[in-house]
Amino acid sequence: MASPKLFSPLTLGRLELPNRIVISPMCQYSADENGSMTDWHKIHLGHLALSGAGLLIVEASAVAPEGRITSGDVGLYSDDNEQAMARVLESVRAYSPIPIGIQLGHAGRKASCQAPWEGGAQLSLEEGGWQTVAPSAVAYQDGQRPPQAMSLDDIEQLKANFVASAKRAERLGFELIELHAAHGYLLHEFLSPLSNQRDDEYGGSLENRMRIVLEIFDAVRAVFPDDKPVGIRISGSDWVAGGWDLEQSVELAKALDARGCSFIDCSGGGLDPRQTLNVGPNYQVPFARRMKQEVAMPVIAVGLITEPEQAEGIVFGGEADAVALARGMLYDPRWPWHAAAKLGATVHAPKQYLRSQPHTLKKLFG
Repeated sequence: MASPKLFSPLTLGRLELPNRIVISPMCQYSADENGSMTDWHKIHLGHLALSGAGLLIVEASAVAPEGRITSGDVGLYSDDNEQAMARVLESVRAYSPIPIGIQLGHAGRKASCQAPWEGGAQLSLEEGGWQTVAPSAVAYQDGQRPPQAMSLDDIEQLKANFVASAKRAERLGFELIELHAAHGYLLHEFLSPLSNQRDDEYGGSLENRMRIVLEIFDAVRAVFPDDKPVGIRISGSDWVAGGWDLEQSVELAKALDARGCSFIDCSGGGLDPRQTLNVGPNYQVPFARRMKQEVAMPVIAVGLITEPEQAEGIVFGGEADAVALARGMLYDPRWPWHAAAKLGATVHAPKQYLRSQPHTLKKLFG
């Protein structure tokens, strides 16, 4: 029987992954009030690191305090943040060889909110919220206070913040950086004409709206080691008429590909509450399928990928080079083990768990 494609190696830049299962960045809203990781992150990342996946990407980490979605979001903008993250990574790496990346981002106008389990509403200034920023003074939805439109100086500071966080990521030994330009957060807000109503060099035409994303990619790429990949997550569409769409996404992807982007992670939506979409298995895979036709860099597919045969079909059929799981991995932190068992593949397990290998699967753990 042929070896499943899902469990074949994949190279991102010069980083070789043992298989094509990626653990997506997932916000935990469990940092301390200064954006530093806590013991929860040791538990959370620790058990995901034992999953047998090919790559673990740490949750969206804000490049500035005001870039956090909630006051419980992780940041990578201070020495305290860096030291706390170092402690977590030391614990995880002591027991797992999994490559670990980090997603860097800024929440823009979707910052200053409650945690999801508290309702997720925007916090007022009196409740401990803060002034949000965005390309234009356009609120995410009716009833919210508008963000402050960013000046050119603010944009220069944002680029400097991404660079500073990337340097911290290198000191921490992260093997990969993913830039967050999806889900309605700040970089996505610059891309979409629904949220970007500027009349300067960062607004208007597609070229202008893409400018900040390309400049930040170039700046991060310049300070992160050449042998380590820098990629991006985008929303393939706003799913709102007149907004960001797949054709514009293709143009962005081509521009990034020409700059040496290491991979593109194709998600969708999140920018506008008016979005209309039909959610179902593989519902975002068409974004990845199109990107595979347009760019040379590896493409990662996401979106209700829950079954091993489904994931294998996506990569075997050439719709994407890898699949990324988020909620499905929280629900089943051993998903790669179970996928390997079902598909007849071999997967890594820590020596402490080797005796858990089922008697009928003598080669599961190699």
